[in-house]
Amino acid sequence: MAAGMDHVVDAPGEAATGLQSHEDLGRFTVATDLEPGQKLRMVKFLSYGWSSQRSLPAVTDQVEGALARARHEGWDGLVAGQREFLDDFWDRADVQVDGDPELQQAVRFAFFHILQAGARAEQRAIPAKGLTGTGYDGHTFWDTEAFVLPLLAYNLPVAARDALRWRHATIDLARDRAKVLGLAGAAFPWRTIRGQECSGYWPAGTAAFHINADIANAVIRYLDATGDDEFERDYGLELLVETARLWRSVGHHDAEGRFRIDGVTGPDEYSAIADNNVYTNVMAELNLRRAADVAERQPERARALGVDPEEAAAWRDAAAAMMVPYDESLGVHAQAEGFTDHAVWDFPGTSPDQYPLMLHFPYFDLYRKQVVKQADLVFALLERGDLFSDEEKARDFDYYEPLTVRDSSLSAAVQAVIAAEVGHLDLAYDYFAEAALLDLDDIHHNTRDGLHLASLGGALMVVIGGFGGIRGYEGEIALAPRIPDALTRISFGFSFRGRQIRIEADHRQASYTMAEGDPLEFTHHGDRVTLTTDGPLTLPIPRMPQRERPRQPPGREPARRRFTAPKS
Repeated sequence: MAAGMDHVVDAPGEAATGLQSHEDLGRFTVATDLEPGQKLRMVKFLSYGWSSQRSLPAVTDQVEGALARARHEGWDGLVAGQREFLDDFWDRADVQVDGDPELQQAVRFAFFHILQAGARAEQRAIPAKGLTGTGYDGHTFWDTEAFVLPLLAYNLPVAARDALRWRHATIDLARDRAKVLGLAGAAFPWRTIRGQECSGYWPAGTAAFHINADIANAVIRYLDATGDDEFERDYGLELLVETARLWRSVGHHDAEGRFRIDGVTGPDEYSAIADNNVYTNVMAELNLRRAADVAERQPERARALGVDPEEAAAWRDAAAAMMVPYDESLGVHAQAEGFTDHAVWDFPGTSPDQYPLMLHFPYFDLYRKQVVKQADLVFALLERGDLFSDEEKARDFDYYEPLTVRDSSLSAAVQAVIAAEVGHLDLAYDYFAEAALLDLDDIHHNTRDGLHLASLGGALMVVIGGFGGIRGYEGEIALAPRIPDALTRISFGFSFRGRQIRIEADHRQASYTMAEGDPLEFTHHGDRVTLTTDGPLTLPIPRMPQRERPRQPPGREPARRRFTAPKS
């Protein structure tokens, strides 16, 4: 790492400057005579450079070049460049929430920090705290691919591409990790800084193989959103191939021909070493199938990676036979095989000061009970909603609400999105407020360690994916806007394969506008429509039937959002 500093001094008369640089001291001095009322103005330029591969002289040259450019552009030039970048971003991507000014401020606060963390990552990881604090010691988790990259893929795709190139840069370490575990392909780390697994607790770390499917899903989403053929060939295919190889190695076909993935940990950290976690399995299904598709599109590169038709066929077979546990007696999907047979946690006997549970109870007890730290099965309903019917989503959501204690900041936003989809708009609004205000109100009393970047990303996902109802499956866009009574209007923009689209919705109708790009076919509440640049497309929003609000564990209900506009 290198740092450099330069100065521009503007004095009314002659000014003498001096510079001293020692091993532990840097000093710049200015001497001049000022008359009363005169001003001396000094602009200080700072430049930082880093590399884990280049030499220190090379990094120093980078810093000096940046300083030379800064001096040439001057303060006003730098400010103008920053202004132009931010104006362009907000014009395209701004998320508007009318009816609750506090939450409007919160979503812009969230998007700013997502942007700040990703815009200049320069092929380094986007950590769980972004650029805001030392929490988690700067480590990166699956949060990045699951909660941050979806926003960047549709609003600042160059940043999503950069983050995925960083993952690709660590693929050799992931291959090494897989070999240590006796597996094929690449086993990406659950917790890392530069590519090695840094979690010392193997049930949560090593066994949380879903990180591989999360990375693959981020690759698929980016490719679907951009059609970036160069990235697909040079980076995306290899990430998909090596993660698919891992699933084929971890899982197996049982005597009935079903493809099982046993002994893994899903997103819920109060369950571990479970068989056929639904989230893991349905995400692996997508990974395996799309890896085969991309290998077929990129035959030369696939051959270079050693992929042959037989291996791709084995991926498709595993995907087609993927086991998804379902409890016929309850009419719901089990979070993992046998989960719904476990005893239910003693929620009435748990006092409020015993949350979060992992600080007061042994994991052994948590792992064998029906209690959910964070949305797991419900997250599967979001990420692979194309696999579940509307009725299944509604039943599954209602079943897992009384079991989910939200001891994780990753949960409220996911629950909000699905609550909105199945018709619990008031509950979705309450969860939305919790996710959006988590740091501004310091709800978990740990914002001093840095912001919760995933929760910030999740708050935006609630507006876009929950109230906006946007979904992207198999390269197709579907929208089903529906907003809670407490809000009067939402609006957001996104880009999709060269198109720039903005959506506005109130309680009665949704309006779609495309500023540029070819005509786009998508579905609005299930109806196929076409959007062009000729003008806005305005469509009615059907009302959903009222459904009884599900209950949550005692004392773990989200705070009821009761915003009252201040009197003028």
